[in-house]
Amino acid sequence: MERNKHLSQTNRKMRKLALPDDVLLSVQKPARYLGNEANAVYKDPARVDIRFAMCFPDVYEVGMSHLGIQILYDMFNRREDTWCERVYSPWLDLDKILRDRKIPLFALESQDAVRCFDFLGITLQFELCYTNVLQVLDLSGIPLRAADRGLDVPLNASESGPAGGGSCPIVIGGGPCSYNPEPIAEFFDMFYIGEGEVVYDRLLDLYKSMKRAGSSRREFLIAAASQVPGIYVPSLYEVTYKEDGTIASFTPAVPGVPQRVERQVVRDMDAAPYPLRQLVPFIQIVQDRAVVEIQRGCIRGCRFCQAGMVYRPTRERSLPALKGYIDALVQNTGQDNFTLSSLSSSDYTCIKELVNYFVDTYGPRGTSLQLPSLRVDSLSLDVMAKLHDAKRGNLTFAPEAGSQRLRDVINKGLSEEEILGGAREAFRGGWKKVKLYFMLGLPTETPEDRTAIAELANKIAVAYFQEVPKEKRNGRCDITVSTSFFVPKPFTPLQWARMYTPEEYLGFASTVYDGVQAVLNRRSIWYKYHEADGTVLEGLLARGDRRCSAVILEAYRLGAMYDAWLETWDYSRWLKACENAGVSMEFFALRERPVDEILPWDFIDIGVTKEFLVREWQRAQEGVVTPNCREKCAGCGAAKFGCGVCKR
Repeated sequence: MERNKHLSQTNRKMRKLALPDDVLLSVQKPARYLGNEANAVYKDPARVDIRFAMCFPDVYEVGMSHLGIQILYDMFNRREDTWCERVYSPWLDLDKILRDRKIPLFALESQDAVRCFDFLGITLQFELCYTNVLQVLDLSGIPLRAADRGLDVPLNASESGPAGGGSCPIVIGGGPCSYNPEPIAEFFDMFYIGEGEVVYDRLLDLYKSMKRAGSSRREFLIAAASQVPGIYVPSLYEVTYKEDGTIASFTPAVPGVPQRVERQVVRDMDAAPYPLRQLVPFIQIVQDRAVVEIQRGCIRGCRFCQAGMVYRPTRERSLPALKGYIDALVQNTGQDNFTLSSLSSSDYTCIKELVNYFVDTYGPRGTSLQLPSLRVDSLSLDVMAKLHDAKRGNLTFAPEAGSQRLRDVINKGLSEEEILGGAREAFRGGWKKVKLYFMLGLPTETPEDRTAIAELANKIAVAYFQEVPKEKRNGRCDITVSTSFFVPKPFTPLQWARMYTPEEYLGFASTVYDGVQAVLNRRSIWYKYHEADGTVLEGLLARGDRRCSAVILEAYRLGAMYDAWLETWDYSRWLKACENAGVSMEFFALRERPVDEILPWDFIDIGVTKEFLVREWQRAQEGVVTPNCREKCAGCGAAKFGCGVCKR
């Protein structure tokens, strides 16, 4: 590591920027494209065997906020033989310049063209970023379709430019959306299914040895799929369809390739690598703070939540390890704002002790702590009250559904008494701003369930006036009700549920709005709802099969890009793309699916069994609650990993 430290200092001085000054001066936020941030890693490319470009297909400010990339960046760069660099989607202004001037997309650290790398790893965090994946490939001069990347070309063939002839990077996808990789299968050489800390070293070692041996791209892909668990290579599988358009079979096309791809799971969180020298940006990013992941997974079992299923079982980091992480990050980053990352922070068994340690040790220095994903209970409020700026912030609750009946359907495990009790404690503790998050379009939902959202918000407002004496009030309480539209994600008990048209979703939102206008305390309640047409597209991309690749490609050709951004969003492009590609939005997004249908993601083994998901789907329709994992094991199948809450 001392050698690399010296090389990094040398490389920083010798680095030549990929963009000339006139370009940098003409684009928004040129710091997005400069690199050179604190804790960035620099190596001599002549002294490494593997160059890995790690990509987040969105703007720098969004990608730099992603913990997963920080973890892999740190882990890969610990290897003497590997240099991992970063690349993000250029914003529209630079996108045009790169195309007009034929400047290839580049990595931030070396400023070298992405096409010259061994790997291009793309984190798939959100379905509406899929056209940006094509943007990155296109600007890099990498053929959009994996089949066009020269399967018989040796891995060690020298690069000869975008026109081809040499090898181009192995394009590998990972992240939450890889749990249904089929809609983008055509664009990727392979996917890593699971948590990156487990077998990436084996994959890189295999690549290094096969590159030295002069093996072809095809030979490497077959070896990776057959020898490295968790690696899925779409080109090595065949899909057939029934007359009604559903999947008839999904089978390996090459001997030795597994029938099912098993998700990779970190069994000991303390032993897993963690980035203690996190990158510090020069410009403000979406989540501009140091991140400490306290646990992975969730005990709650909400039936709509994909993360709660695919990250099972819940695994905690120890209190001593987390204290050490905090100390190191304070020293190495200089950040004065921290967040404790978790799907449900208040379920971490030592949350109170951890917060006390942080506040007592670093609070006097003015270092603040954010606690996302807290439940509505006395423990959470007690913990939040210890944070120095808690009373000046918003208190966020996520009941998800307005009525108790519907909360039982989705297994939220939260009663109205608990919600109102938590609100009362919060108001007594000094909070007056409350954010409430709900979903619309849930299975079995009725107009009464939607009206119940407004009624619950009104009850919380009433609780404020009951708990806070008139002489202590500083105006009304401020309650923001926000609704999103439900998307049935793969590997959830609600994955078989139907969706609705944008017009129907807007009708649901209108019912909530009318309900808010009808309640007594409507002047204390603000109502917001998400885009409806984007939700339907998300459903198509989340639940589709590999035939949807044609839609994504056509939408990109029609100009779709940055589809998660309102200023660039155009639903008409996607409707036209579906029409041109001959793909039905209704077939993939709107229809309810029978439990015996082969789903596009059924070939992935996440540990949680399909039998469990079917059972939970049936319990949802009956409104039966399943206890959380600490109360009683539900037999989901994740115990096969032998770790975390399952081990206890």
